[in-house]
Amino acid sequence: MRSGEAAGIVFQLGPIPITHSIMVTWGIMVALTCFSWVVTSRLRRDPGPLQAAVEGVVGAIEESINAVLPGHAERIFPFIATLWIFIALANLIGLIPGIDAPTGDLSVTAALAVLVFLSVHYFGMCIEGIIPYLRHYLAPSPLLLPFHIIGEVSRTLTLAVRLFGNMMSLEMAALLVLLVAGFLAPVPLLLLHIVEALIQAYIFGMLALIYLAGAIQTHALHSPSDKG
Repeated sequence: MRSGEAAGIVFQLGPIPITHSIMVTWGIMVALTCFSWVVTSRLRRDPGPLQAAVEGVVGAIEESINAVLPGHAERIFPFIATLWIFIALANLIGLIPGIDAPTGDLSVTAALAVLVFLSVHYFGMCIEGIIPYLRHYLAPSPLLLPFHIIGEVSRTLTLAVRLFGNMMSLEMAALLVLLVAGFLAPVPLLLLHIVEALIQAYIFGMLALIYLAGAIQTHALHSPSDKG
């Protein structure tokens, strides 16, 4: 459901309603998959403009991951890079007339937040081991376990609501400007939307990266294997 109004149901797949947000989300995923296949199937030693641009984006994301979580970039990169690129496109696609940004739908941002929540624990357990990773939730005292659980749930909710709220407010601000100024200032409004969409994608991906780093580094602080 879209906040404040029912999300438009395009058709029913059995008992499952397929909404506009779902269709746009799957369309973005299919487009990214096809684009990745095309780019990787035509890699050359002497890169053309498209390959150079893609390599620049990949390099920038890899540097950002190394800056926050050095030594684990190779393992974390596929998830964080996909998250960043998908959210950026999902935010920007709202510029196309007749298409609403799926990140303006709370169910979509909630799904992304749940993916981050699961990935934090998945990578934490894969890198550090299941028992050692879970043990840090009992440190420094088992009495703090409920607070650790509440913290994990609350930051997941915050992650979902933050992206949803920012994208909804951006759409409302754009609508208000158009109502007041008409179409006299479309270019500044368009630039504002692009900049804000990219910033929100960056913030979401960076928070996910920080949560991953926090889970791994928190375990490292309490891991018996690191002593001595």
